[in-house]
Amino acid sequence: MTKVKTALAFLIGLTMASGAQARDQIEIVGSSTVFPFSTAVAEQFGRSSPFKTPVVEATGSGGGLKLFCAGIGLEHPDITNASRRIKPNEFQKCQANGIDMTEIMIGFDGIVLANAKGAAALKLTRQQIYLATAKMVPTPGQPCQSEACVMVANPYRNWRDIDASLPDSKIEILGPPPTSGTRDAFQELAMSKGANQFAYLKKLKKTDKSRWKKLTRTMREDGAWIDAGENDNLMVQKLSANPNAVGVFGFSFLDQNSDRLKGASIEGVPPSFDNIADGAYGISRSLYFYVKQAHIGTVPGIAEFVAEFTGAPASGEEGYLIDKGLIPLPFSARQKYRNDAKNLTKLSM
Repeated sequence: MTKVKTALAFLIGLTMASGAQARDQIEIVGSSTVFPFSTAVAEQFGRSSPFKTPVVEATGSGGGLKLFCAGIGLEHPDITNASRRIKPNEFQKCQANGIDMTEIMIGFDGIVLANAKGAAALKLTRQQIYLATAKMVPTPGQPCQSEACVMVANPYRNWRDIDASLPDSKIEILGPPPTSGTRDAFQELAMSKGANQFAYLKKLKKTDKSRWKKLTRTMREDGAWIDAGENDNLMVQKLSANPNAVGVFGFSFLDQNSDRLKGASIEGVPPSFDNIADGAYGISRSLYFYVKQAHIGTVPGIAEFVAEFTGAPASGEEGYLIDKGLIPLPFSARQKYRNDAKNLTKLSM
């Protein structure tokens, strides 16, 4: 019954598409972090296969999943990239629209805070990152060990206000927008974990998770945090022009711009390929893409593109994506996702 429903939904989508003409080019949306990896695979695929080069668009992880889950048919994308795992509510939206998908993890990436080469070096802890970025923070100087902890609007304007060891410069952080998986991961892995260094907030997670999440993941809105969009290249230009500014983005992008930018160390560990691969660097996440099963066999080349992306020549330990900054999966995990792709294993949550 499900297969009949999915097939019917796809036929309806075909009818609604402009002119009901078959599409001969794969359409991919999603994460700006995964974008350079997906683009590199698309270009290699276009050169080495009989299929057209797929079209890849950076819309952010959330934006890509919204487009992907909107329906089946030629007006909807075939694949979406994500720098975080699909959320349960997004999965339910896909399911409500008859969309079954295969989930592929391609590797790892670190989230970095970086500034211009000539700017002061940043050596940060996750607690300091939380204090620099959150809308509400514990009253300065207060231990914040119990329910008596008073949360106030973020008063920190200068890095040195947070800690005397930090630079005497204005807090000005250029970060990804709400639709970005990088922002989601930054809030979870840097801000929330930094907030949990305060005993009261760590306890609050167990007693009132909704309030805890709001306090530890809501960005400040007083100009110290600036949504910089999904264009990481534009962020490099802004950081180069303003030595006081700090940017938040994926390690792969820092790696590609190491002649102009430098990354902050976190808990004494600098962002590097090896430190992210072995888990020493504290702000790292998994990277994914999702394939719409109903489009395979209708839009030509999808299965072949997925095989290219998951193959050792692309995402293996010596694959061409490593030169782009991808941290590869262990061999067993890579084989698992390659088999999932080959067998069109349906994601369930």
